[in-house]
Amino acid sequence: MSIQPFSRTNRAVQSLPKHLLQFAVDQRYEEYTPVDHAVWRFIMRQNIFFLKEYAHKVYFQGLLDTGISFERIPRIEEMNDILGRIDWGAVAVDGFIPPAAFMEFQAYKVLVIACDMRQIHHIEYTPAPDIVHEAAGHAPIIVDREYSNYLQRFGEVGAKAMQSCRDFELYQAIRHLSILKELPNSDPKEVEEATREVERRQKNLGEPSEMALLSRLHWWTVEYGLIGTLDKPKIYGAGLLSSIGESVSCLEANVKKIPYSVAAQNTPFDITTRQPQLFVSRDFNHLREVLEEFASTMAYQVGGLEGINKAIECNNIATCEYSSGLQVSGTFTELLTASEERANRPRALPIYLRTTGPTALAFQNKELPGHGKDRHAEGFAAPIGHWRNVHAAPENLSNDQLHSVGIVEGKKATIGFESCITVSGRVEKILRRDGKLLLITFSNCTVKHGDRVLFDPAWGEFDMAVGEQTSMAPRTRTHFLKSRSCRRNARSKRPPTPGERSWKACINKCGTFASARSVTNGWVRFGKRSRRSIPATGCSRWKSSKFSTRSGNNRN
Repeated sequence: MSIQPFSRTNRAVQSLPKHLLQFAVDQRYEEYTPVDHAVWRFIMRQNIFFLKEYAHKVYFQGLLDTGISFERIPRIEEMNDILGRIDWGAVAVDGFIPPAAFMEFQAYKVLVIACDMRQIHHIEYTPAPDIVHEAAGHAPIIVDREYSNYLQRFGEVGAKAMQSCRDFELYQAIRHLSILKELPNSDPKEVEEATREVERRQKNLGEPSEMALLSRLHWWTVEYGLIGTLDKPKIYGAGLLSSIGESVSCLEANVKKIPYSVAAQNTPFDITTRQPQLFVSRDFNHLREVLEEFASTMAYQVGGLEGINKAIECNNIATCEYSSGLQVSGTFTELLTASEERANRPRALPIYLRTTGPTALAFQNKELPGHGKDRHAEGFAAPIGHWRNVHAAPENLSNDQLHSVGIVEGKKATIGFESCITVSGRVEKILRRDGKLLLITFSNCTVKHGDRVLFDPAWGEFDMAVGEQTSMAPRTRTHFLKSRSCRRNARSKRPPTPGERSWKACINKCGTFASARSVTNGWVRFGKRSRRSIPATGCSRWKSSKFSTRSGNNRN
């Protein structure tokens, strides 16, 4: 059978980067059974009967516009032909994918469709994503332009959210539990153990990361949102639209209705059970207002001290971008600050930051030649801020202005910062891009803050980043791989083995992308790539080589 896991004609799907295409799988439409199609028909007919009164009016128009049939499970390629008319697309995926990848798909205006069908004994509610939820829940609503713009914007914001290793561990635990609950012959003891693991991960999550908080906003709107008034809300969330049981029970008085606001970020959710409360938004524009309110507090927006602190707390690969445009990608572990008096109120300012482990420098998301993780294998450190006795921002200084303060290639120089950091050494190279001063490389260099030595000449050359201010953004791509036979699939009636369930990716700080090598039976095996290929640092590699669901023809 030829494997075509993604559309070759839909523009939105064609625009996807390669690191997202690895999540695409073949729908294997011919494997749907008559029972699967019967379950689809029953759910659609029951939902339409009830939802004609309680769903948002755009839902029914969306069913017509997207061409979703009530009689049979839709084909992904058919959906792509229709979604392409509103500049969206769809790819089939295997159940849950990592939140960061999910958000990035959304940013590219691509719906991810979990292509399995729920079991007949889960006909009212499924604990795992399935094609009813994705195709009949998400797709119809996006025909509303205001809502689809919100969905894309959510993806853009989510792709910039800081996330922690604990987020990924919780995601794995929830994914595992949902798979077990959907399998027809799950061991009750194993389900109980997996439930306890989810509870343990939730209790030990610590301070929620930006991604964790944003995932809650996504859940209470895109998945389980109500719209209109508190006393007579309408349903628009895909989780409700695709659930016969919960679409009825959600409007009952025992389910608390709360006006939607950014405070919804403080309400966690359980993906495997019905929700005890729901949030009601005024209209689709209200969703965008709350999203932008949340985005204004994120590290990539606030930058400075707060942004760097968030990156350190997440203990994950992030990118610090100086006001010069220089991007430093690595795991940030230390930050020095200084106090500044402003309107008689002191505030702390970042003055020196440090990464630990492999780090790379880039400009406009392209690695600077000679400044990859090989040069900065042990980390990177540099001051931030204004230079003493220089009126302009340092990144804007011309060569003549540099010469006037004694900074000339081949000569010794000393740069004093207003934060009392001093950099002294021989100037070896001055690097510029697009008229901005990015780096000054020193040899025999000493960096001090008061009496503390921050860099010693014995450590080699010192690449001093230039920039008066900084902003932060995440730089980690998280991946989850498993074999084709490991799919949570009601059609196969076979639970995955413990070994299959345990295959997972690890976050490897500044690792390399995986490469695919052909093996027997037409599939591919993933392993560490021999050649360097890091268009943007903060990649992942896998602990072990296992089969993937990608065709041998679709190599990176």
